[in-house]
Formats: sequence, C-alpha cells, structure tokens
Amino acid sequence: MPRLLSWLDQRQPDVVCLQETKLTDDAFTTLLGDALASRDYEVARHGEARWNGVAILSRAGLGNVVTEIAGAPGFPQPEARAVVATCGGIRVYSVYVPNGRTPDSDHYHYKLAWLAALRDAVGDAVGSGGPTGGSVLVCGDMNIAPTGADVFDPDAFIGQTHVTAPERAALASLEATGLHDVVRDRWPDQRIFSYWDYRAGMFHQDFGMRIDLVLASDPVADRVRAAWIDREARKGTGPSDHAPVIVDLDDAPDGDIGPVVPPPSARRPRRGPARLPQAPGSLPTMHPRHGVQRARAIELGQRATCNPSTTGTLAEIPADHSQDSATPV
Repeated sequence: MPRLLSWLDQRQPDVVCLQETKLTDDAFTTLLGDALASRDYEVARHGEARWNGVAILSRAGLGNVVTEIAGAPGFPQPEARAVVATCGGIRVYSVYVPNGRTPDSDHYHYKLAWLAALRDAVGDAVGSGGPTGGSVLVCGDMNIAPTGADVFDPDAFIGQTHVTAPERAALASLEATGLHDVVRDRWPDQRIFSYWDYRAGMFHQDFGMRIDLVLASDPVADRVRAAWIDREARKGTGPSDHAPVIVDLDDAPDGDIGPVVPPPSARRPRRGPARLPQAPGSLPTMHPRHGVQRARAIELGQRATCNPSTTGTLAEIPADHSQDSATPV
C-alpha cells in the first residue's frame, strides 16, 4: 500500500472510496488500520480474500454504513462490490461494477443485473431526500465507457465489453435517476481517459478509456468547482492502470484545472488501425498486474462552522500489493 498512503499524504483527502482492495475486513484492518487511524480516518469496509473489495475512509464523519446493494445478484454468491455511507452530509457510494468479461457471457448478464439493482437503490436515495436531502455521490470503476468519445478509438473496441449498447443503456438508466457525470459535464469536448492498459505502451501513447466515473445528484453537482484526472499518479514504479479522478466541491485548492493533469505529451501519428493488446494477432493475453491494486477515492473537506458544508475531491488511488495477481473481474 505504499502508493496509497503517499497519495493520501500528498492530496490530503477527507473521504476516500476504494475498490478492488482484495482483502478481508480483518486483513484490511491489520494492513492499514494503524496507518489510517494516524491520519484520522474512520473506515467502512466490505472485502473478500482474493477478489473485489471496497472501502470508504472518512475524516468528515461516517454514518449509516451499508455493505450491500439491495437486490443485487451474486456470481453465484454475493460479492464485495459496494459500500455506502453518509459523509459530510452526502450519501456516498463506493462501487466496483462487474467487468462483464465478454459480451453475452454469464458475467456480462450478471453485470447488467447488478447495475439494475444499483440504479434502483440510488434512485431511492436521490428521490426520497432523507437526512442528506438527496445529496448523493456514486463513484468508482463503472467498467463502462459512456460514449465513443470516452475511448481512444471506437473501432478498436468493436466486439469488446465496456462499450456495448446494453452496458451504455444501463449506465444511462443509472444517471437518469438524477445523476450528473461531473467530469464530462465540466469538459464536454475534451479527450479524457482514466484507464490505460499496461501493455503495448498504451499509457505513453495515450490510448486509454474513461471508465472511472463520479456521478452526482443535483445538490452536489451544483457545488462542483473543479473536476480532473490526476494523471501524475499513473506514472512511476508499480502504478495502478487507472488514474485518480479529482472533483472539488465549494472550493478548488488547485484552481479550476484539468481535464488531465499533467496533460499527455503530443501523440505521434498512428500507423495503421489501432488494436487492443488482447485483440487476436496483437499481444499474448498475459496481464502484468503483479504488484498492483486499484482504488478510487472521494475527498470531502468539512468546514469548521455551525452549519458545516463540504469541499471535496474524488479520485482513484493507486495502491501496491507485492503479492497481488491478476483478477478475473
């Protein structure tokens, strides 16, 4: 976890949502409990030993914790893919949506059914108001690129998951509960990616996808002051294949920067059609993810007033497990 802890120290988030922790709850506490407590974080976690796993860390309060989505299917057993808590007056969902693997597979249909259950749960939270007044944030790895503008080359993804019409319809149905894709809303015409495959120099060529999303209900979206990808965190030794997504509420400590920081270098002209590393005839299907785990975070800084409001950031935080192996997500 060195990269996670160093990122926390650098960005100073107040609420952090993690996905794909790959740790049981006890193991999570053993590995990170002291380090997080020393940084004043309360923790809500929902994990399992080898795959999946989610958590919320908070320095802005942590209440009404729920570790499942009502009605969500399993595969075949329930999986640790969501944790929900109220932080700084906002109902925060940290979600790790199933990958789907291949179109029309059992896992693909599981993904669609899981998203339908998430939609229903979020719709209730947005529509009912409740203690948070309908202030809701859903953040995490959605494993869906919302449109063709969210992948480096739509033709390269033909026949792949993450871009099919049913997946995009499921995501649109989730947003239709009253959520805004705050990064795309702020940068409607920009090239923005949050994920780059490790193989074939995809990161250095800026051949990526935007599949890590922050979705906010009206009361939260109205408070957005900055939204950007922390591309710097994707660099260096043992990074995640995802980069943090940062969203500031009420105040933007770094200014209204973005959409990608720092921006990628100028891309070289591509020769011939683009291909994904896993496409037939490109590279072997091995995935060099040893020593890496992924995470996302949201930062909500609480003001010291009688009627505290929140400022915030959301992000995917790279972490490091030297013993991790690739997962069939």
